[in-house]
Amino acid sequence: MFHFKSMRAAALLGAALFGLSMPSGAANAHTRLVSFHSSYEAGTIVISMSQRRLYYVLADGRAIQYPVAVAKPGKEWLGAASVAGKYTDPAWSPPASVKHDHPNLPNLIPGGSPRNPMGVAAIVLDRDQIAIHGTTRHMRASVGTRASYGCIRMYNEDVADLYDRVEVGTPVVMQP
Repeated sequence: MFHFKSMRAAALLGAALFGLSMPSGAANAHTRLVSFHSSYEAGTIVISMSQRRLYYVLADGRAIQYPVAVAKPGKEWLGAASVAGKYTDPAWSPPASVKHDHPNLPNLIPGGSPRNPMGVAAIVLDRDQIAIHGTTRHMRASVGTRASYGCIRMYNEDVADLYDRVEVGTPVVMQP
């Protein structure tokens, strides 16, 4: 009997064993398995601000690469962090800096709301109000740009895939 961390992994294995193709909307639609030689241990999340890519480091010099939106100029951060929590369909309260720039935002947007900028999942970091999270349908076009107030924005299907791979305590590194 196999044990899978996600239904996606089970579906991919089934597709491979039986020669089936995955639907175009599969969670790996934006991801790529890439060569990634570094000193980081397997299981580390490495974010390249300049490339606008997040890498989930695997063993043997490989990583899963995801496109992301990174912080806009003046909102960047660099260095080490770690995963402090994981939440599905999280509610969102705009931080003071966001509320200042967008005073018409409500004080709370419930989880699951199509207007919630956190999307389907949030991987919260041990930095003040910073998360790796999904996005709304309206904000999907921002992935691949410098658009956030410090958070790392992913497609919902990609953050769901990453969510299944990481644990609280997973190291995260933000590079220029």
